[in-house]
Amino acid sequence: MVLTTAIAETSLTIEGVRVVIDSGLARLPEYDPKTAMTRLKTERVSRAAAKQRAGRAGRTESGICYRLWAEDQHHSLAHYTAPEIEQADLTPLALQLINWGVSDPAELSWLTPPAEAPFQQAKNLLIQLGALTSSGCSLTAHGKAMAQLPLHPRLSHMLVTSRSLGQTQLACQLAALLSERDPLQSHSTDLLSRLELIRGERVTAQTNSALVKRIQQLARQFERAVNHNKPVMSTDQLNTIDSASALGLLTALAYPDRIALRQSDTSYDYKLSNGRQAAVSKEDPLQRHQTIAIAQMGGQINSSKDRIYLATQVDLYQLQRITPELYQQRTQVDWNQQTNRLIAEKQTLIGKLVIERKPLSDIPQAQRRQALAQLLQKKGLSLLPWTPELRSWCARIELLRHHFTQDTSETLWPDMSERGLLADLENWLLPFIDEVSHIDHFKKLDLKTMLASRLAWPLPQRLDELAPERMLVPSGSRIAIDYTQSPPVLAVKLQEMFGQKETPAIANGRVKLVVHLLSPARRPLQVTQDLAGFWQSSYQHVKKEMKGRYPKHPWPDDPTQAEATARAKPRNSK
Repeated sequence: MVLTTAIAETSLTIEGVRVVIDSGLARLPEYDPKTAMTRLKTERVSRAAAKQRAGRAGRTESGICYRLWAEDQHHSLAHYTAPEIEQADLTPLALQLINWGVSDPAELSWLTPPAEAPFQQAKNLLIQLGALTSSGCSLTAHGKAMAQLPLHPRLSHMLVTSRSLGQTQLACQLAALLSERDPLQSHSTDLLSRLELIRGERVTAQTNSALVKRIQQLARQFERAVNHNKPVMSTDQLNTIDSASALGLLTALAYPDRIALRQSDTSYDYKLSNGRQAAVSKEDPLQRHQTIAIAQMGGQINSSKDRIYLATQVDLYQLQRITPELYQQRTQVDWNQQTNRLIAEKQTLIGKLVIERKPLSDIPQAQRRQALAQLLQKKGLSLLPWTPELRSWCARIELLRHHFTQDTSETLWPDMSERGLLADLENWLLPFIDEVSHIDHFKKLDLKTMLASRLAWPLPQRLDELAPERMLVPSGSRIAIDYTQSPPVLAVKLQEMFGQKETPAIANGRVKLVVHLLSPARRPLQVTQDLAGFWQSSYQHVKKEMKGRYPKHPWPDDPTQAEATARAKPRNSK
């Protein structure tokens, strides 16, 4: 009897098998481009795979297959298992194609062509490993040496590099170990303990002796293959380092995207140079090391954190001596949300991992402005010292911009909305904030002058003509217009509008104001954009109700002919 596994789908024939129990599931490798790792994923089998499994029961004689799913579910299965090329890590394929002179897979005919994005990602990894030129079209001498070894490019890169480090034997043992199953059934993630097992320096009851022998044999094969070629790199020997240090360096060479830094002294979480996070258990001795290189991980703890299975400590100073190209320098200017200050530092990075920070007192102007612009984009313009007058000034311009957009006789008005101002920070604000380094400094800026710089001549004069700050009313008063409302509002005492027959308008008559006619106590009596209609109709009702309440103020029968006034009647008037 066979409880179906991948073995049941091979061409291998096992005598005496008459019964197959098919769970309907399969563990298939799936390459994750986010982590650059291949994971085993449990999926429903395809119809073709189920049929092939069932055939196992009838290889040598009649048999039976028990399928552990309902018959009506069979029709929901995919017809065929997806081609491996759609799920696999394409780095080995990319290396061999380019070694043959094929830099673009489209040059060849495929049953299923490799997808463009995963193939490009594979080329990027090869460039990082030093196998490809920066153009990605041809192999370097290092890449040609890698292509001669029957290993994944990560491991072949490690083996080729190990020749110049005097660590070929250790590298071959590590490559053999990582090419097979874990020979030590242990919860420990320490790679060194596995290497000691392969070297015969450790004996444990948990050892799979047959597997250890196979790994040892494979290591000798790799060593013969590596030594067959001449070294292609410099001979900066590191024979003086111990096995633990050399192991970490070799692992980092194979997995530069999995160099990891512990997040804090009390944390079991590590941040990787590829930007992801991984963790070890609280009992694992590995967690005492600040920096590690991870050879195997998986079994996601959550969507952004993986579990570490095999890793070892790594000395980043020694690693920089071997592969300085892994390290990048950048000046980083950011706004610190805790201190509300602008900070600048020179950072040393491996990928997305910041491994060293040095504060800078002299912040480059361009980066200072960029950091402040990002802060304003995030927090908004409320950080600036706005006043009601400035907001009204911007609203006046916005009104004219809206109503004169299609008018070719008018100069185009600038966008003074928050969105428009944020989009043009580089021109009106950033040149004036080179002294800003703390949140309080924003409140000391001369915002009025900065905003005024956006209004070229003769627009300031046209602004006062078309959208005046105040409106002259019949009483002789100059009443402020509220432009923060749309349409703008003119709030004025009713008696001051006597004699005004039509609704006041601005912008060459294009915009009628909303008139709030106020009582002597400055409470709204009427809100209208039709002043003439109000005098003819609603005014009489207002007069009747208000005349007794405010007898000292005039309430004429015909307000369109009456004299406007801002004052009450004289004491001796009737």
